[in-house]
Amino acid sequence: MERKQFELGDVVLMKKQHPCGANEMEIIRMGMDIRIKCVGCKHSVLIPRAKFEKNMKKVLRSKQSEEDNEA
Repeated sequence: MERKQFELGDVVLMKKQHPCGANEMEIIRMGMDIRIKCVGCKHSVLIPRAKFEKNMKKVLRSKQSEEDNEA
């Protein structure tokens, strides 16, 4: 199975929504664990990379594509 591609600063769509109702999360820290911040209520959660990759559906907005649009 192909690994999902994501980077620091990307906004991703998760399978399950956050208790506030939003299911968009921004990646704010990467390593063995990944810290994501809810776009709706700004609450952050630290989860293991394997669990994040399993629960992530797709990248909605890539930080790299936003930087390309500004240049």
